[in-house]
Amino acid sequence: MTRVAITGIGTIAPGAIGIGAFREMLDSGRSAFRVLDFVPKQLIAPMKLRRMNTLSRFAVAAAKLAIDDRGAALPDGTGIAMGTAFGPVQTSVDYMQEYVEKGAALAPPQLFAESVANAPGSHVGIEFGLRGFNVTLTQRESSALAALMYAATQVAKGSVPAAIAGGVEEVSEITFSVLDRIGALGRCCRPFDRTRDGMVFGEGGAALILEPNAGDAYAFVAGFGIARDRTATISDWGDGVDDVVRAMRAAIDDAGLAIDDIGAIYASANSSVRGDRLESRAIQTLFRDVPPVVATKGYFGEYAAGGALQIIAAALAIADQKLHASIGFSEGEEEMRFAPVRESRPCKLRHVLVNSLSAGGGVVSAVLSA
Repeated sequence: MTRVAITGIGTIAPGAIGIGAFREMLDSGRSAFRVLDFVPKQLIAPMKLRRMNTLSRFAVAAAKLAIDDRGAALPDGTGIAMGTAFGPVQTSVDYMQEYVEKGAALAPPQLFAESVANAPGSHVGIEFGLRGFNVTLTQRESSALAALMYAATQVAKGSVPAAIAGGVEEVSEITFSVLDRIGALGRCCRPFDRTRDGMVFGEGGAALILEPNAGDAYAFVAGFGIARDRTATISDWGDGVDDVVRAMRAAIDDAGLAIDDIGAIYASANSSVRGDRLESRAIQTLFRDVPPVVATKGYFGEYAAGGALQIIAAALAIADQKLHASIGFSEGEEEMRFAPVRESRPCKLRHVLVNSLSAGGGVVSAVLSA
Protein backbone atom coordinates (compact mmCIF):
# COMPACT_ATOMS: atom_id res chain seq x y z
CA MET A 1 0.00 0.00 0.00
CA THR A 2 1.01 3.66 -0.27
CA ARG A 3 2.81 4.79 2.86
CA VAL A 4 0.65 6.83 5.26
CA ALA A 5 2.24 9.11 7.85
CA ILE A 6 1.42 9.14 11.57
CA THR A 7 1.63 12.87 12.33
CA GLY A 8 -0.05 13.20 15.71
CA ILE A 9 -0.62 11.03 18.78
CA GLY A 10 -2.95 11.44 21.76
CA THR A 11 -3.19 9.10 24.76
CA ILE A 12 -5.59 8.87 27.67
CA ALA A 13 -3.79 5.86 29.06
CA PRO A 14 -3.81 4.32 32.52
CA GLY A 15 -1.14 6.31 34.35
CA ALA A 16 -0.21 8.40 31.29
CA ILE A 17 -2.24 11.33 29.99
CA GLY A 18 -0.53 12.67 26.88
CA ILE A 19 2.31 11.46 24.70
CA GLY A 20 5.05 12.76 27.02
CA ALA A 21 3.68 10.87 30.01
CA PHE A 22 3.17 7.78 27.86
CA ARG A 23 6.80 7.84 26.77
CA GLU A 24 7.83 8.10 30.42
CA MET A 25 5.60 5.17 31.33
CA LEU A 26 7.21 2.97 28.70
CA ASP A 27 10.67 4.03 29.83
CA SER A 28 9.91 3.44 33.51
CA GLY A 29 8.57 -0.08 33.08
CA ARG A 30 5.60 0.56 35.37
CA SER A 31 2.07 -0.67 34.73
CA ALA A 32 -1.44 0.70 35.30
CA PHE A 33 -4.83 -0.52 34.12
CA ARG A 34 -7.37 2.10 35.28
CA VAL A 35 -7.49 5.74 34.20
CA LEU A 36 -7.53 7.57 37.51
CA ASP A 37 -5.73 10.87 36.81
CA PHE A 38 -7.85 12.03 33.86
CA VAL A 39 -9.54 15.42 34.40
CA PRO A 40 -11.93 15.75 31.43
CA LYS A 41 -12.72 19.46 31.95
CA GLN A 42 -9.08 20.27 31.23
CA LEU A 43 -9.61 19.11 27.65
CA ILE A 44 -13.37 19.35 27.03
CA ALA A 45 -15.74 22.24 27.71
CA PRO A 46 -17.90 21.55 30.83
CA MET A 47 -21.22 22.03 28.97
CA LYS A 48 -20.18 19.43 26.41
CA LEU A 49 -19.06 16.99 29.09
CA ARG A 50 -22.64 16.66 30.28
CA ARG A 51 -23.58 15.04 26.98
CA MET A 52 -20.72 12.51 26.99
CA ASN A 53 -20.23 9.25 28.84
CA THR A 54 -16.80 8.02 29.92
CA LEU A 55 -16.04 6.34 26.61
CA SER A 56 -16.87 9.46 24.58
CA ARG A 57 -14.75 11.58 26.90
CA PHE A 58 -11.79 9.28 26.37
CA ALA A 59 -12.21 9.52 22.59
CA VAL A 60 -12.64 13.30 22.36
CA ALA A 61 -9.78 14.00 24.78
CA ALA A 62 -7.41 11.63 22.97
CA ALA A 63 -8.32 13.19 19.62
CA LYS A 64 -7.72 16.70 20.97
CA LEU A 65 -4.30 15.70 22.31
CA ALA A 66 -3.44 14.15 18.93
CA ILE A 67 -4.49 17.32 17.08
CA ASP A 68 -2.50 19.45 19.52
CA ASP A 69 0.47 17.15 18.99
CA ARG A 70 0.14 17.61 15.23
CA GLY A 71 0.22 21.37 15.80
CA ALA A 72 -2.68 22.47 13.59
CA ALA A 73 -6.38 21.87 13.01
CA LEU A 74 -7.38 19.08 10.64
CA PRO A 75 -9.16 19.58 7.30
CA ASP A 76 -12.94 19.35 7.67
CA GLY A 77 -12.98 16.36 5.31
CA THR A 78 -10.96 14.27 7.78
CA GLY A 79 -12.31 10.78 8.45
CA ILE A 80 -12.63 8.94 11.74
CA ALA A 81 -12.26 5.22 12.51
CA MET A 82 -12.56 4.13 16.13
CA GLY A 83 -12.24 0.65 17.57
CA THR A 84 -13.93 -0.65 20.69
CA ALA A 85 -14.27 -4.21 21.89
CA PHE A 86 -17.43 -3.79 23.98
CA GLY A 87 -18.59 -0.20 23.56
CA PRO A 88 -20.49 1.77 26.23
CA VAL A 89 -21.75 -1.21 28.21
CA GLN A 90 -22.36 0.74 31.44
CA THR A 91 -24.41 3.40 29.63
CA SER A 92 -26.54 0.67 28.04
CA VAL A 93 -27.15 -0.87 31.46
CA ASP A 94 -28.05 2.53 32.93
CA TYR A 95 -30.49 3.27 30.10
CA MET A 96 -32.22 -0.09 30.37
CA GLN A 97 -32.56 0.37 34.11
CA GLU A 98 -34.27 3.74 33.56
CA TYR A 99 -36.42 2.22 30.81
CA VAL A 100 -37.61 -0.62 33.03
CA GLU A 101 -38.28 1.62 36.03
CA LYS A 102 -39.82 4.67 34.28
CA GLY A 103 -40.94 3.47 30.86
CA ALA A 104 -39.91 4.58 27.38
CA ALA A 105 -41.44 8.06 27.66
CA LEU A 106 -39.42 9.01 30.75
CA ALA A 107 -36.12 7.21 30.12
CA PRO A 108 -33.43 9.88 29.43
CA PRO A 109 -32.94 10.15 25.64
CA GLN A 110 -29.34 11.26 26.14
CA LEU A 111 -28.52 7.92 27.76
CA PHE A 112 -29.94 6.14 24.72
CA ALA A 113 -27.83 8.26 22.34
CA GLU A 114 -24.71 7.38 24.32
CA SER A 115 -25.53 3.66 24.52
CA VAL A 116 -24.39 2.87 20.96
CA ALA A 117 -20.84 1.86 20.08
CA ASN A 118 -20.34 4.67 17.56
CA ALA A 119 -21.11 7.47 20.03
CA PRO A 120 -17.41 8.19 20.81
CA GLY A 121 -16.50 8.57 17.14
CA SER A 122 -19.58 10.72 16.54
CA HIS A 123 -18.57 13.07 19.34
CA VAL A 124 -15.09 13.39 17.85
CA GLY A 125 -16.58 14.37 14.50
CA ILE A 126 -18.92 16.92 16.06
CA GLU A 127 -16.30 18.41 18.38
CA PHE A 128 -13.76 19.06 15.64
CA GLY A 129 -16.09 19.60 12.67
CA LEU A 130 -14.82 16.58 10.74
CA ARG A 131 -17.08 15.56 7.85
CA GLY A 132 -15.25 12.60 6.33
CA PHE A 133 -16.19 8.96 6.95
CA ASN A 134 -17.07 8.09 10.54
CA VAL A 135 -16.95 4.37 11.32
CA THR A 136 -16.62 2.23 14.43
CA LEU A 137 -15.16 -1.27 14.30
CA THR A 138 -15.72 -3.94 16.92
CA GLN A 139 -13.52 -7.00 16.61
CA ARG A 140 -12.68 -7.76 20.20
CA GLU A 141 -8.96 -7.43 20.87
CA SER A 142 -8.22 -6.54 17.22
CA SER A 143 -10.63 -3.58 17.07
CA ALA A 144 -8.03 -0.79 17.19
CA LEU A 145 -5.69 -2.30 14.58
CA ALA A 146 -8.69 -2.97 12.32
CA ALA A 147 -9.67 0.70 12.70
CA LEU A 148 -6.13 1.75 11.78
CA MET A 149 -6.28 -0.48 8.71
CA TYR A 150 -9.55 1.05 7.52
CA ALA A 151 -8.43 4.64 8.11
CA ALA A 152 -4.98 4.22 6.58
CA THR A 153 -6.41 2.51 3.50
CA GLN A 154 -8.82 5.40 2.91
CA VAL A 155 -6.04 7.98 3.29
CA ALA A 156 -3.80 5.98 0.92
CA LYS A 157 -6.60 5.88 -1.68
CA GLY A 158 -7.06 9.64 -1.43
CA SER A 159 -10.66 9.30 -0.23
CA VAL A 160 -9.95 11.76 2.60
CA PRO A 161 -7.16 14.29 3.23
CA ALA A 162 -6.48 12.87 6.69
CA ALA A 163 -7.98 10.53 9.28
CA ILE A 164 -8.11 9.91 13.01
CA ALA A 165 -7.78 6.26 14.02
CA GLY A 166 -7.85 4.94 17.55
CA GLY A 167 -9.44 2.84 20.22
CA VAL A 168 -11.44 3.34 23.40
CA GLU A 169 -12.52 1.05 26.22
CA GLU A 170 -13.84 1.40 29.75
CA VAL A 171 -13.81 -1.03 32.64
CA SER A 172 -17.37 -1.63 33.80
CA GLU A 173 -18.60 -3.95 36.51
CA ILE A 174 -20.76 -6.02 34.18
CA THR A 175 -18.06 -6.50 31.50
CA PHE A 176 -15.49 -7.37 34.14
CA SER A 177 -17.90 -9.91 35.67
CA VAL A 178 -18.62 -11.57 32.32
CA LEU A 179 -14.93 -11.85 31.42
CA ASP A 180 -14.21 -13.25 34.87
CA ARG A 181 -17.06 -15.75 34.55
CA ILE A 182 -15.70 -17.18 31.28
CA GLY A 183 -12.19 -17.44 32.75
CA ALA A 184 -10.58 -14.79 30.54
CA LEU A 185 -9.04 -12.72 33.34
CA GLY A 186 -5.87 -13.51 35.24
CA ARG A 187 -4.26 -12.38 38.48
CA CYS A 188 -1.67 -10.27 36.69
CA CYS A 189 -0.55 -9.61 33.12
CA ARG A 190 2.38 -11.84 32.10
CA PRO A 191 2.59 -11.89 28.27
CA PHE A 192 4.30 -15.03 26.92
CA ASP A 193 5.25 -16.16 30.44
CA ARG A 194 4.75 -19.84 31.21
CA THR A 195 2.87 -18.97 34.46
CA ARG A 196 0.32 -16.69 32.74
CA ASP A 197 -3.31 -17.40 33.58
CA GLY A 198 -5.31 -14.75 31.74
CA MET A 199 -5.60 -11.12 30.71
CA VAL A 200 -5.93 -7.94 32.72
CA PHE A 201 -8.74 -5.66 31.54
CA GLY A 202 -7.37 -2.19 30.74
CA GLU A 203 -9.20 1.00 29.84
CA GLY A 204 -8.49 4.35 28.22
CA GLY A 205 -8.40 6.00 24.82
CA ALA A 206 -5.84 6.63 22.12
CA ALA A 207 -5.83 8.45 18.78
CA LEU A 208 -3.43 8.64 15.86
CA ILE A 209 -3.60 11.18 13.04
CA LEU A 210 -2.93 9.75 9.60
CA GLU A 211 -2.00 11.83 6.56
CA PRO A 212 -0.50 11.28 3.11
CA ASN A 213 3.28 10.96 2.93
CA ALA A 214 4.72 13.76 5.09
CA GLY A 215 8.21 14.76 6.09
CA ASP A 216 7.57 15.13 9.82
CA ALA A 217 6.09 11.89 11.11
CA TYR A 218 6.51 9.46 14.00
CA ALA A 219 6.38 6.56 11.57
CA PHE A 220 4.62 5.43 8.41
CA VAL A 221 1.92 2.81 8.05
CA ALA A 222 3.29 0.65 5.24
CA GLY A 223 1.22 -2.53 4.98
CA PHE A 224 -1.58 -4.70 6.38
CA GLY A 225 -2.59 -8.33 6.43
CA ILE A 226 -5.73 -10.01 7.73
CA ALA A 227 -6.79 -13.60 8.25
CA ARG A 228 -9.15 -15.73 10.28
CA ASP A 229 -8.12 -18.53 12.58
CA ARG A 230 -10.65 -21.13 11.53
CA THR A 231 -9.99 -23.29 14.59
CA ALA A 232 -10.95 -20.63 17.15
CA THR A 233 -14.11 -20.83 19.24
CA ILE A 234 -16.36 -17.83 19.77
CA SER A 235 -14.70 -16.89 23.05
CA ASP A 236 -11.16 -18.26 22.81
CA TRP A 237 -8.14 -18.51 20.56
CA GLY A 238 -7.52 -21.57 18.44
CA ASP A 239 -4.38 -23.23 17.10
CA GLY A 240 -4.44 -21.98 13.51
CA VAL A 241 -0.75 -21.18 13.22
CA ASP A 242 -0.88 -21.07 9.42
CA ASP A 243 -3.67 -18.48 9.53
CA VAL A 244 -1.66 -16.15 11.76
CA VAL A 245 1.40 -16.66 9.56
CA ARG A 246 -0.71 -15.75 6.53
CA ALA A 247 -1.72 -12.40 8.06
CA MET A 248 1.85 -11.52 9.04
CA ARG A 249 3.23 -12.48 5.65
CA ALA A 250 0.50 -10.51 3.86
CA ALA A 251 1.36 -7.37 5.84
CA ILE A 252 5.04 -7.74 4.97
CA ASP A 253 4.21 -8.34 1.31
CA ASP A 254 1.83 -5.37 1.26
CA ALA A 255 4.69 -3.18 2.51
CA GLY A 256 6.90 -4.47 -0.31
CA LEU A 257 9.37 -6.02 2.11
CA ALA A 258 11.14 -9.30 2.71
CA ILE A 259 10.69 -11.18 5.98
CA ASP A 260 14.28 -10.41 7.00
CA ASP A 261 13.54 -6.67 6.72
CA ILE A 262 11.45 -6.76 9.90
CA GLY A 263 13.56 -5.36 12.73
CA ALA A 264 11.16 -6.00 15.62
CA ILE A 265 7.72 -7.39 16.43
CA TYR A 266 5.28 -5.60 18.72
CA ALA A 267 3.26 -8.61 19.73
CA SER A 268 -0.41 -9.11 20.45
CA ALA A 269 0.51 -11.22 23.51
CA ASN A 270 -1.86 -10.37 26.35
CA SER A 271 -1.22 -13.13 28.91
CA SER A 272 -3.98 -15.42 27.59
CA VAL A 273 -2.80 -19.02 27.64
CA ARG A 274 -3.93 -20.05 24.15
CA GLY A 275 -3.53 -16.67 22.45
CA ASP A 276 0.10 -16.18 23.49
CA ARG A 277 0.98 -19.76 22.56
CA LEU A 278 -0.62 -19.38 19.13
CA GLU A 279 1.27 -16.16 18.39
CA SER A 280 4.63 -17.48 19.59
CA ARG A 281 4.27 -20.59 17.38
CA ALA A 282 3.32 -18.45 14.38
CA ILE A 283 6.27 -16.10 14.89
CA GLN A 284 8.67 -19.05 15.06
CA THR A 285 7.12 -20.56 11.96
CA LEU A 286 7.48 -17.41 9.85
CA PHE A 287 10.85 -16.19 11.10
CA ARG A 288 13.88 -18.45 10.89
CA ASP A 289 15.74 -15.93 13.04
CA VAL A 290 13.19 -14.27 15.29
CA PRO A 291 13.75 -10.49 15.56
CA PRO A 292 13.35 -8.74 18.93
CA VAL A 293 9.81 -9.20 20.27
CA VAL A 294 8.13 -6.64 22.53
CA ALA A 295 4.94 -7.41 24.45
CA THR A 296 3.30 -4.18 25.64
CA LYS A 297 0.08 -5.39 27.28
CA GLY A 298 1.86 -5.76 30.61
CA TYR A 299 1.89 -1.95 30.80
CA PHE A 300 -1.79 -1.20 30.23
CA GLY A 301 -3.84 -4.36 29.74
CA GLU A 302 -5.98 -5.59 26.87
CA TYR A 303 -8.86 -4.61 24.60
CA ALA A 304 -9.33 -1.73 22.18
CA ALA A 305 -7.49 0.93 24.16
CA GLY A 306 -4.68 -1.54 24.83
CA GLY A 307 -4.51 -2.37 21.13
CA ALA A 308 -4.30 1.30 20.17
CA LEU A 309 -1.62 1.95 22.79
CA GLN A 310 0.32 -1.04 21.42
CA ILE A 311 0.30 0.62 17.97
CA ILE A 312 1.50 3.89 19.48
CA ALA A 313 4.31 2.13 21.35
CA ALA A 314 5.45 0.60 18.05
CA ALA A 315 5.37 4.03 16.36
CA LEU A 316 7.42 5.49 19.20
CA ALA A 317 9.93 2.64 18.89
CA ILE A 318 10.60 3.82 15.33
CA ALA A 319 10.51 7.53 16.16
CA ASP A 320 12.86 7.17 19.14
CA GLN A 321 14.89 4.25 17.72
CA LYS A 322 14.32 2.36 20.95
CA LEU A 323 12.85 -1.00 21.93
CA HIS A 324 10.68 -1.07 25.04
CA ALA A 325 10.81 -3.60 27.83
CA SER A 326 8.24 -6.40 28.03
CA ILE A 327 7.16 -6.18 31.65
CA GLY A 328 5.59 -9.20 33.32
CA PHE A 329 7.69 -11.77 31.47
CA SER A 330 10.03 -14.04 33.42
CA GLU A 331 10.32 -17.42 31.71
CA GLY A 332 8.76 -18.75 28.51
CA GLU A 333 7.36 -22.16 27.65
CA GLU A 334 9.80 -24.86 26.62
CA GLU A 335 8.88 -24.63 22.94
CA MET A 336 9.66 -20.91 22.69
CA ARG A 337 12.86 -20.10 20.77
CA PHE A 338 12.79 -16.45 21.74
CA ALA A 339 12.43 -14.33 24.86
CA PRO A 340 10.68 -10.94 24.71
CA VAL A 341 12.86 -7.86 25.20
CA ARG A 342 13.29 -7.42 28.96
CA GLU A 343 14.97 -4.02 29.16
CA SER A 344 14.51 -0.88 27.07
CA ARG A 345 17.44 -0.36 24.76
CA PRO A 346 18.46 1.68 21.70
CA CYS A 347 17.91 -0.14 18.41
CA LYS A 348 18.15 0.85 14.76
CA LEU A 349 14.67 0.20 13.43
CA ARG A 350 13.39 0.58 9.88
CA HIS A 351 10.37 -1.73 9.93
CA VAL A 352 8.25 -3.06 12.82
CA LEU A 353 5.54 -5.71 12.59
CA VAL A 354 2.49 -5.19 14.82
CA ASN A 355 0.17 -8.14 15.54
CA SER A 356 -3.34 -8.34 16.95
CA LEU A 357 -5.07 -11.68 17.54
CA SER A 358 -8.62 -11.67 18.86
CA ALA A 359 -10.65 -14.36 20.58
CA GLY A 360 -13.03 -15.74 18.00
CA GLY A 361 -10.36 -15.97 15.32
CA GLY A 362 -9.67 -12.48 14.03
CA VAL A 363 -6.06 -11.76 13.03
CA VAL A 364 -4.75 -8.35 11.89
CA SER A 365 -1.10 -7.51 11.27
CA ALA A 366 0.49 -4.23 10.21
CA VAL A 367 3.93 -2.97 9.25
CA LEU A 368 5.10 0.41 10.53
CA SER A 369 8.18 1.87 8.86
CA ALA A 370 10.62 4.73 9.34
